[in-house]
Amino acid sequence: SVLLFPVLILSPMCRPCKTPTLQMSLCVYIYIYTLSLFSPCSLVPFQTTPTTFGDLRAANGHSAQRRRVTSGPPPSGLQDWLHTFQAWSGPERLLALDDLIDSCESNQVKHMMQVIEPQFQRDFISLLPKELALYVLTFLEPRDLMHAAQTCSYWRILAEDNLLWREKCREEGIEESLVVQRRKTLKPGFLHSPWKSAYVQQHRIESNWRTGDITSPKVLKGHDDHVITCLQFCGDLIVSGSDDNSLKVWSALTSKCLRTLMSGNIVISGSTDRTLKVWDAESGECVHTLYGHTSTVRCVHLHDKQVVSGSRDATLRLWDVDSGECLHVLTGHVAAVRCVQYDGRRVVSGGYDFMVKVWDPETETCLHTLQGHTNRVYSLQFDGAYVVSGSLDTSIRVWDVVTGGCVHTLTGHQSLTSGMELKNNILVSGNADSTVRVWDIRTGQCLHTLQGPHKHQSAVTCLQFSRSLVVSSSDDGTVKLWSLATGEWIRDLVALQSGGSGGVVWRIRASNTRLVAAVGSRNGTEETKLLVLDFDLTDAQK
Repeated sequence: SVLLFPVLILSPMCRPCKTPTLQMSLCVYIYIYTLSLFSPCSLVPFQTTPTTFGDLRAANGHSAQRRRVTSGPPPSGLQDWLHTFQAWSGPERLLALDDLIDSCESNQVKHMMQVIEPQFQRDFISLLPKELALYVLTFLEPRDLMHAAQTCSYWRILAEDNLLWREKCREEGIEESLVVQRRKTLKPGFLHSPWKSAYVQQHRIESNWRTGDITSPKVLKGHDDHVITCLQFCGDLIVSGSDDNSLKVWSALTSKCLRTLMSGNIVISGSTDRTLKVWDAESGECVHTLYGHTSTVRCVHLHDKQVVSGSRDATLRLWDVDSGECLHVLTGHVAAVRCVQYDGRRVVSGGYDFMVKVWDPETETCLHTLQGHTNRVYSLQFDGAYVVSGSLDTSIRVWDVVTGGCVHTLTGHQSLTSGMELKNNILVSGNADSTVRVWDIRTGQCLHTLQGPHKHQSAVTCLQFSRSLVVSSSDDGTVKLWSLATGEWIRDLVALQSGGSGGVVWRIRASNTRLVAAVGSRNGTEETKLLVLDFDLTDAQK
């Protein structure tokens, strides 16, 4: 407290959080505290007489009798030489030492280092209070923390702190859902951090995505030679829909087609037969058939227990999943509705009438008609604040959902934007011009164009991105992995032998650990199937 008080009075207004002012105060405190640990006189009053090396050894708890050289008796005149040295002033001593060191042989200098160095080496982390030691460790990168844990047992205990690793996981975007194990006691007084395990697991999985050996994928067959038109992936279950009028649910673990659909969830499907169907989780049976649309159901979006559907009949309908009742009908488009987004409060739709509309479904009113596209709207993203629309006119537009104004027009693609994904103001778009682009929707700037010598050779069919990686598929029969940060190609995850001669990857879905790719062809050169790649493999499993 004696040390801390004069520091904290310099910043009486700092809040109890990690503000720059508080950080500076803590750093000053650590500096003063560390000086007290290294000081030969600690907190005793300042001494006017210089402290000798022998006094320093004694203050550090070492015997004043240091290790002696046992090569023989001391030379004659040694004491007279020492008395002469002590009679000199400080600068004179330094000059004498410089000349003495220059006259020494290497083994003699080494001997001096062995005697002197240990007295100035301090494990300041172990000497600091635990709270300050942990605060210092927060500034280390995770890789450095793991190296620090190998220093000594006390450093390992500190570097295994669960709250410390929780913060590192938060910085890396690793969610709590990955942490499924409780803290384990490896030995008395030592607890294993589950957050550290989550970080190590995520690092291993990402390394497998980037550089790990690609094992032979699991192959799921059942749609014959038909086109797989939709694909969803949840946990260990995969749902695929095809133009053979079938909906199949697969186990990613066993590669078998299951009877039940999704345990604890539901599956909603829309079809050319103008209906939606709600499938029961336990029995795998169709619970509701939702009638109302008068043409093909082109798009659906599920939120909680409500689903919005868009149709070629130019209408949107909001349904209650539990009862099968149509709650609201939204009319206003003058051509087919091609894409829809629903966040539980607002419905956003895009259509072949070149328009994007924002709806209040409860009152069935159109709040905004977003005009600006000069061709059909094929894709939408909506995060509650911004609407992003992709069109056949080659542009992407960013709209303010409150005012209805166009914030940015993103140009650069040369053809239809067929797919987009928006997370934390970062937009990734895939286009029929064979490129993928990364945008910042706040500035309207294109951060990266994913192309170059390893770019797709045909239209991009699907994409997905995480905090550091982008996965894209194409009509060229490949699935490519890119760096979100740099835009650089990392490698091909799937490359069909029939690629370039008809083989197509229609859809992809990825979780943290798996990639599912729906592949086939339109000319019979590639069998219709699902490929499942697992990246959560240890070296032993590989």
